[in-house]
Amino acid sequence: MLNMVTIIFVTMFFCCESNFKEVQKIGISQNEPIGIAEDINLKYTDSGKLQAHLISKKMYDYSNLDFPYSEFTDGITLYLFNSENQKSTIVSDYAIVYDKTNLIDLQDNVVLTTYEGKKLEAEQLYFDQEKEWLFTNKPIKFSDNEQIINGNGFDSNMDFTKSRVLEITGIVYLDE
Repeated sequence: MLNMVTIIFVTMFFCCESNFKEVQKIGISQNEPIGIAEDINLKYTDSGKLQAHLISKKMYDYSNLDFPYSEFTDGITLYLFNSENQKSTIVSDYAIVYDKTNLIDLQDNVVLTTYEGKKLEAEQLYFDQEKEWLFTNKPIKFSDNEQIINGNGFDSNMDFTKSRVLEITGIVYLDE
């Protein structure tokens, strides 16, 4: 009898596997967000200094997927502050943030305006949060106090000190 109980117990022990992640997904469709946030007003500080301020109407949280992301279907307004508390602004009609790659994909009517008055307009712009780098291969319009440059692609650090317009299609020089 003891052998029979031992065999049943051992069989049950090895047949049952840990499905904790599967249990967590019960009731959540594989393609549905795990959460929805509305009227977002998020401020990020570091060492007591405001670094970023994000405003958005709606965010869908897909952190339950194997490749987690957050989707902002109603667009975003993002204010970025440098060490001198100077503000630059990024606006787009749609955005998606990929958690594993630290990449932000901004789409549709993307406008980035720096505190110096430089302006980048694009239909799509990527921001690598880890490297603090902006890039796209889509058509752009970049303007500063001296000129307006149109091109197909853009590559730059966050403060535009190392920026370049790729495949320049036109330049308009502004009169002082």
